[in-house]
Amino acid sequence: MFVSYKWLQEYVDLTGVSAAELAEKITKSGIEVEGVEILNEGIKGVVVGHVLEREQHPNADKLSKCLVDIGEGEPVQIICGAPNVAQGQKVAVAKVGAVLPGNFKIKKAKLRGEESHGMICSLQELGIEGKIVPKEYSEGIFVFPNSAEVGADALELLNRDDEVLELGLTPNRADCLSMLGVAYEVAAILGREVKLPETSLEPSSEKASDYVKVTVEAVEDNPLYVAKIIKNVKIGPSPLWMQTRLMSAGIRPHNNVVDITNYILLEYGQPLHAFDYDRLGSKEILVRRAKEGEKLVTLDDVERTLTSDHLVITNGTEPVALAGVMGGANSEVTDDTTMVLLEAAYFNGATVRKASKDHGLRSEASARFEKGIDPNRVRAAGDRAAYLMAKYAGGEVLEGGVEFDALTVEPSVVSVTLEKINRVLGTNLEMKDVKEIFDRLQFDVKIEGDMITVTVPTRRWDIKIEEDLIEEVARLYGYDNIPKTLPIGSATPGKLSDYQKKRRIVRQYLEGAGLYQAVTYSLTSEEKASQFAIEKRDTIRLAMPMSEERSVLRLSILPQLLEVLKYNIARQNDSLAVYETGNVFLANGQDVLPEEKEHLAAAITGLWHNHSWQGEKKPVDFFVLKGVLEGLFSKLGLTDRVTYVKAQIDGLHPGRTAEIQLDGEKIGFIGQLHPSVQKDLDLKDTYVFELTLKTVLEAETESLQYEAIPRYPSITRDIALVVNKETESRTLWEIITKAGAPLLKEAYVFDLYEGDKMEEGKKSIAFSLKYVDPERTLTDEEVTKVHERVLEALKEQAGAVLRG
Repeated sequence: MFVSYKWLQEYVDLTGVSAAELAEKITKSGIEVEGVEILNEGIKGVVVGHVLEREQHPNADKLSKCLVDIGEGEPVQIICGAPNVAQGQKVAVAKVGAVLPGNFKIKKAKLRGEESHGMICSLQELGIEGKIVPKEYSEGIFVFPNSAEVGADALELLNRDDEVLELGLTPNRADCLSMLGVAYEVAAILGREVKLPETSLEPSSEKASDYVKVTVEAVEDNPLYVAKIIKNVKIGPSPLWMQTRLMSAGIRPHNNVVDITNYILLEYGQPLHAFDYDRLGSKEILVRRAKEGEKLVTLDDVERTLTSDHLVITNGTEPVALAGVMGGANSEVTDDTTMVLLEAAYFNGATVRKASKDHGLRSEASARFEKGIDPNRVRAAGDRAAYLMAKYAGGEVLEGGVEFDALTVEPSVVSVTLEKINRVLGTNLEMKDVKEIFDRLQFDVKIEGDMITVTVPTRRWDIKIEEDLIEEVARLYGYDNIPKTLPIGSATPGKLSDYQKKRRIVRQYLEGAGLYQAVTYSLTSEEKASQFAIEKRDTIRLAMPMSEERSVLRLSILPQLLEVLKYNIARQNDSLAVYETGNVFLANGQDVLPEEKEHLAAAITGLWHNHSWQGEKKPVDFFVLKGVLEGLFSKLGLTDRVTYVKAQIDGLHPGRTAEIQLDGEKIGFIGQLHPSVQKDLDLKDTYVFELTLKTVLEAETESLQYEAIPRYPSITRDIALVVNKETESRTLWEIITKAGAPLLKEAYVFDLYEGDKMEEGKKSIAFSLKYVDPERTLTDEEVTKVHERVLEALKEQAGAVLRG
């Protein structure tokens, strides 16, 4: 919002407050002033001149030789290149010695053999943007009204001696999208009164209701519509002061009627529209939703196709305006207009925004409807515009306005206690101080004990709750005046939760084991989303996906990690070990948020060790990755609670895959990729695992307890067992550890033989068993007794016999 300092003075006494000082006060009160532009900065020596004579330059077809009176006695000769310069005009003249924008200095010159003592200026040459210069002067010099005094300061007449404050408004302060709104704000800051504009009119003998009828079908979109009739208008230029104020605000002047509607837009923040009454084609205004496919040619001469989402103003049959956005060309005010129907209305902001967005018509009017206007200012704005049209367009305003009014306006009533104001702000304000602030804001205040009840005017629709009132007190009391205090209270040092600590242990361990962390997309394709999923659920598809490759939320991390392997191997990085922790998304049914579970996945391929000097190369295999997992579970204190059960999982090798269980509950899997999957991805032997990390980290564990190194020697016995090929080593280990307790402390496999010397369907598995008692030295007899018990249990429960 651009605010003219001189214009603002018409509503608020700014005596003793410069534009720069005002900008600082406004900023400190909560509305940022992004800058103050001094319009005549760097410009001097420009006066009003009177062109006494004009003739063709003898040596140039496009130049004129002018004799100009600049109020300094003898007229001066000026060579001018403007096509519209003519005898009798009052023009802006930069005298010899003048300075124009860009530090352009005017000197006495000779052009094509003729002397020139100055320069007749266009508005652009005085620093006004070409896009806001009136069209009739956009290609030439500006012509002042005949009443302009010769020799007067041209910059003052053009309002270039003004300063403009640019307000950076937040969406909640739409009340300051008008000069009056800013005036109320400034008056509250300075503690001064607001002077409202003149709107009184001489009564007319005719009534507006005799000329037009107003009907509104779309009541929710347009609860208030006021039509006023102004007869006998004379279309012409608006007063110079109005044109210059519009240009300072970035609006191009057109004619007196259109300029007045734009002026009221800036003054009241209320968009208006003027129709040529005689071109409406009826005596009726009907406001309704557009019909599907209905056409309207707007003021920019573009034919627009409407839908039922758009609100239109019609003459009873056909649209004449797109409500709140732009008028129609079929009812535009032209130079021949003699009767105007003036529209002042309250339109629903969402409806206006929809039409504005659909048609790409973002305007000052639509912006104000979208952000919110004061419903109690609609009629006042219409009255003010009618007053100005009577005064500057010679019109006769017919008595009354024709209204449709279904608008119910109730001001907000908000209460807050003085105690809470002081507690929130850390101040010691008294009741009279708070009341004075609300009085300066022109809010009605009622005080009952410690309770303050405020009736908020409709222009401040942003104030709804008690915190809004506290903010008003704070900003007008002055943020700089609020005492600075340190927070009081006990401080709690931050720390990681148990879950976060364990997650950090997982990452540190895996990276210490040689795996690199990867971060992949949570979005994948429909085909990959369910691959390797630990828990099968329906997939969750995005409503507006970027692409089909990123259209579904993942149920497993593993497919994305395999893409990482494929990408690296294609670039000759053939030995890789990567892991990722991240969420998978489990559907809970339609219109229910999905459940997010954190998973851990890893994938390895290529060589695990490659010691060239020793000539040692070890490719990855199932037990390499299983060893990594066992080390992780050991770090987390879960070793004795985790088991591995042979499993069949789609996409994994049928003989090299196991389900991972924690306390008998499935938490994931480990295995080799199926050869066909490896081939599709151009991978060599690749081993993977995926866990429900959330379950693992939330598992309760006992505190870590250290055992002393045994003081007494241990006894080791090795056994080689012949068993059926289907018998798993895990089964044998469980039998051994149970039968050998409590003296048996360790048991592990150290050999497996399935050669041709074994009988059909059999295999040999060798275990190493360690016996020890921490309290005494074991005898051979004691160990032999326990050892025989272990062998007997193996024979009875697994049919295992000692290999001869």
